[in-house]
Amino acid sequence: MVRHVIGAHPAVHAPPAPQAGWPAKADARTIVLEFASTATEREVLDGWLSGARPPGADARVVDAEDPRLAEALAADGDPLVAPVRVAWLPRERGGTRAAMLRDVLALRNPRRPSESAQRKIVRREPDRCQVLVAAPATASEMRARFERAGADGELCDYVTRQAVLALDRAERRLIGTQYKVPRFVSEEIAASARFRSAVATLAEREQRPERDVAAEAADCIDEMVASQSRLAIDVWGEFGRWLARAYTIDIDRRGLERLQELNREYPLVFLPSHRSYLDPVVLRSAMHEQGFPPNHVLGGINVGFWPIGPVARRSGYVFIRRSFKDNEVYKLALRQYMAYLLSKRFNLEWYIEGGRSRTGKLRPPRYGLLAYLVEAFRDGGSEDALLVPVSIVYDLLYEVSAMAAEERGAKKTPEGIGWLVGYARAQGKRRGTVYVRVGEPLSLRDALAEESAPGARRRNEVEKVAFEVCHRVGRATPVTPTSLVTLALLGVEERALTFAEIRGVLDPLLDYVERRELPTTSGDLDLRTGDGLNRTLEALTRNGVVRQFADGLEPVYGIRPERHLEAAFYRNAAVHFFINRAITELILARAAEGPSPRLRDEAWEQALRLRDLLKFDFFFARKQDFSDEIRAELAMLDPDWEQRPAEPESARELLASAHPHLAHAVLRPFLEAYEIVAERLAAKDPEQPIEDKAFLAECVGVARQYVLQKRLHSPESISRELFGSAMRLAANRDLLRPGGAELSERRRAFASEVRAEVRRVAVVRELVRGEAEPEVSAG
Repeated sequence: MVRHVIGAHPAVHAPPAPQAGWPAKADARTIVLEFASTATEREVLDGWLSGARPPGADARVVDAEDPRLAEALAADGDPLVAPVRVAWLPRERGGTRAAMLRDVLALRNPRRPSESAQRKIVRREPDRCQVLVAAPATASEMRARFERAGADGELCDYVTRQAVLALDRAERRLIGTQYKVPRFVSEEIAASARFRSAVATLAEREQRPERDVAAEAADCIDEMVASQSRLAIDVWGEFGRWLARAYTIDIDRRGLERLQELNREYPLVFLPSHRSYLDPVVLRSAMHEQGFPPNHVLGGINVGFWPIGPVARRSGYVFIRRSFKDNEVYKLALRQYMAYLLSKRFNLEWYIEGGRSRTGKLRPPRYGLLAYLVEAFRDGGSEDALLVPVSIVYDLLYEVSAMAAEERGAKKTPEGIGWLVGYARAQGKRRGTVYVRVGEPLSLRDALAEESAPGARRRNEVEKVAFEVCHRVGRATPVTPTSLVTLALLGVEERALTFAEIRGVLDPLLDYVERRELPTTSGDLDLRTGDGLNRTLEALTRNGVVRQFADGLEPVYGIRPERHLEAAFYRNAAVHFFINRAITELILARAAEGPSPRLRDEAWEQALRLRDLLKFDFFFARKQDFSDEIRAELAMLDPDWEQRPAEPESARELLASAHPHLAHAVLRPFLEAYEIVAERLAAKDPEQPIEDKAFLAECVGVARQYVLQKRLHSPESISRELFGSAMRLAANRDLLRPGGAELSERRRAFASEVRAEVRRVAVVRELVRGEAEPEVSAG
């Protein structure tokens, strides 16, 4: 039976644009499940029905909210269910159809126009009105799926939800996969057998009524669920492009195309580096351009303030409570939500460092969300999930100066509407390029299987997965012109260099980058040309990091005395590529201190000691791979190094011939910060507890004093984050808890170990000084 619409508005006469055909065979019994919210939509669908329905076809139109749907589904003949609805498209602008911020300000939604607007669209812009017909399924197929899902509720409710999802898929074929959004999330989770089983287990463990636990968990899920809308996706995308207007976005298109292929089978979990508040909008812009749907971005609820929070939530942001350590129901809700997203192949995103890097290098990973992901995966969320390391690097950043001040002890400015206005205004100044690079995806299934293999220790499986992701982020990070120029200028400390002298420092670095085949920015680094180096120096000078003095015989350039931490931020984006070379130099400096009967073995032992000393600041490869990397570095200096006599003079010769020298430019800031922490620990009464906040403040003060006294050579060592890494190392060696005389001895040994490495760095620096008189050589 076909329903006829009565009382439709008489102005709707123009036929809509060409529409989809009849979804079934002419002789098939068909339930046309109609989703229409206005009389105009019903008339458009009736017009489609009269034109597409084959003569004599047995078709019954049932409104999606009609209670007689249950009766129609139970009818004889196992009818096909064919969902239909009208899609309203935004006006085409510049070759794309997207809602604009002006639409929101005018209180209109071009994807869901008012009925009066619908009538005008049908009459004047029929290409904006499209009938969607989803792939049909038989009533018996729907009933079987309903029973397999083990869901609560009525069959007709399940059929309606599935019809909406099928129509969404049909609409994505029309408007693009960028608009894939979840529907009925809370309802589907609450109705699932997995949720009911988890609630029952927790209720029994906590001796609470199951109904109360279920209700509380449902409230938690409602609180965190990202209620996405296509309008918000468009508006958030426009806002993001405006906010990041200071940059050109350089995208790893090949890497994203490969991910699109993988995403057809598996959910993706994007784990980017975090250097700026802009990171999420930059990554969103890059992925939207490549046709990806919005990631579900898990972040702290502290940035969910009005007006950004509500719009962000509707475009995919999932705001998580800052602390829920003792809330077992909230943990259950988060695991269930993650498992649901994995099972539906929605992509996730969060920043594994837990916050923006204050130093420019990757911070140690946070394990909480990754641990919940592992649990959700093991609960049957999906067959596999691919962890995607992503590197986001900027030529220059507005917020670096504020982060540098915080590292010296300044108070962080809280986020809010006033802060946002100031931040957005600052992005009007051109700051170069932001580079988005995709690392090698890591199969979560394979990574966990490796840790679960016979003989493997599973205790630290999440930590090992996190470190592997961070290692892959580092490998994907490109060496930028800014990172190399700041590395060169920081390596000469407070000395200013002429243009030619900077070239003399950079050329060996560029040779090293090429020999190692390190990833670089698009094309070549362009620092061997005068124009390329000039552009980089001018950009650093405009942003106040570099000072140019041009009143002498020729211009000279140097890092501004108060901007060393900012310069170090840019250097540290690529510093991990040079860490093994710096370690190799310290190995040779150690070998030059005295005769050794077994240079090869001692070299490896020294490499492992340094690896352990620096493990909280750098993500090293696994020991066997690390061994191969150090051997390769030594072989770059001398292919026959293993046949050299184990004598100090031989080690000194090899060290002297190493170009470029990097230990002083790469490791001195870290080791001097460690030395401050180690010395202050050694000076403490071992029986008194260490209070972290007060101890960090003491280290900052002592470091400032030492810089003024020229006892500390690297001003960028005055960093709360570097002191924090040293404290994590001390805690790892059990040097922070109160103890007795034995603790004092171990603290003194720690200080002596760090002091020895600082001394070896000084040996390399003096070697460079000798070479650099009267002209600057490599380093």
